[in-house]
Amino acid sequence: MMLLLELKERLKAFYGGYATLTDGIVKFVFTLTALILLNQNIGFQTELKEIWVTPLLALLGAFLPYGAISLLLAGVMLAHIYAVSLEIMLLTTAILVIIALLYYGFQPGDSFWLVLTPMAILLKIPLAVPLLAGLSGSLLTIIPVSCGVMISYILLYVKQNAGVLTNDASVDLAQKYVQIIRALMGNREMFVMMGACAVGILVVYLIRNRSVNYAWMLAIMFGTIAQLTVVFAGDYLFNVSFPIGEIVIGTLISILLALIYHFFVFSVDYTRTEYTHFEDDDYVYYVKAVPKLTVSQPEIRVQRMNNPGRKHRMRREEAERE
Repeated sequence: MMLLLELKERLKAFYGGYATLTDGIVKFVFTLTALILLNQNIGFQTELKEIWVTPLLALLGAFLPYGAISLLLAGVMLAHIYAVSLEIMLLTTAILVIIALLYYGFQPGDSFWLVLTPMAILLKIPLAVPLLAGLSGSLLTIIPVSCGVMISYILLYVKQNAGVLTNDASVDLAQKYVQIIRALMGNREMFVMMGACAVGILVVYLIRNRSVNYAWMLAIMFGTIAQLTVVFAGDYLFNVSFPIGEIVIGTLISILLALIYHFFVFSVDYTRTEYTHFEDDDYVYYVKAVPKLTVSQPEIRVQRMNNPGRKHRMRREEAERE
């Protein structure tokens, strides 16, 4: 534990000295990972899969805010979808515009959840996002996470039906839209996942704000249980099939990521909890103070024990005195 605390303090000190550089590297990795996942799953626009395009776009993302990164990735996603079907590209564009108008004009700081959620689903760790969102955000994060779930299933729909969407030129335009909307709105798995994410965020957020001991640990535990309950309930009630192996492995990885985030953000020592109270003219305040787990970095002193020059000087001074 002491080694981990020292690592934490060193990372904090490094970030304090190189915050701009660190943020740029994080944004670069974030954008690069999202682009690679897009290219692997719906990489139908071959020009965007050139070996120099992806690093160049990721480098551009390193200098942009997360809201602009979301727009950049949305443009890449729409370009890939356009290579398959103009109709579903227009439908996806309309969904993104509605999301932007209804939410991101008011909460632009949460735009990275819209990207992080499809990334987690494509990486088979969908339960990680509700845990992290509940620990770090507000209840409003339910909106971008749910929208991210919808976008991820649009990507999966395009990937699974690319051949049909490309070769249905003889189908009437209105009929195309009806088929696409019916396929998306009839996707019970998507709605079960949206419900699991919403319930997970709600449970984690409500528990982690309590003043009980180990609130964040309890939030992670009960949030995971709540999400799994919704998933298995959806499997039973709506005949939605989720691969058990992927769910188990994804859950373990999600818990690990949540615990790492908990350690670096909210590690406290409940054994040294203090209680106090004070009052003013109108209220009496009862305060519970829990100190954070910190460790001071050791002060390094360099002392030269054997200095040949000093010894030579001392002998010469003694000889002169004699």
